[in-house]
Amino acid sequence: MSIWWSLHLRREAASVPLARRLLLGTMETAGVDPDVSYELSVALTEACANAVEHGGAAGHAGAGTAPGQGATAGAYRVTAYLDGETCRIEVADSGPGFPGPDTDGPGRSRTEAPAAPSDAEHGRGLRLIEELADHVQFGNRSGRGGAVVSFDKILKWKDSPSLLMA
Repeated sequence: MSIWWSLHLRREAASVPLARRLLLGTMETAGVDPDVSYELSVALTEACANAVEHGGAAGHAGAGTAPGQGATAGAYRVTAYLDGETCRIEVADSGPGFPGPDTDGPGRSRTEAPAAPSDAEHGRGLRLIEELADHVQFGNRSGRGGAVVSFDKILKWKDSPSLLMA
C-alpha cells in the first residue's frame, strides 16, 4: 500500500496542528501502530514549528505577508509518503537555511542536526526529530534557498486490520 500527500501551508502557528492531524488521520486509516504514529507526529510538529519560526525568506516578514504577495516567504511545504513498511516526511521552507557551511558541499544534506548546546533556547527540536525517526537529513535547498528536514521511520502495524484492508 502507498499513500502520498503534500501540503503548501502558510507560515502561521495554526498550520502546525493541521499538518499533524492529517498525518495522524492517514496513519490511523492505514492501520499504523499508535505509538509509531505519535512519534512521527511529534517529529512532524517540531519540523513544522521550525519552518513557521525560521522559514521566511531572508529580509521578508514572512507571516505578515499579505495573500498573493511573497508566497514563498509566507509558506512552507510538508510532504508525507507511506510506502510499504516506511513513512518518509519532508518539510521544506524558503528561509535562510541552516547556518554554517554545508560540510558535504552546497545544497547537500547532512545527517546530523546543526550543533546546539543542550541548554540552548533553540535547536532542541532538531535533536528530538533525530531521536524519534530512524533516518534524518538536514539540508539547505540549492539555488532557491531554504531549509529541508526529511526523516523516515519503519512502520509497525496495529493488530486489528486497517480500514484500507477491510
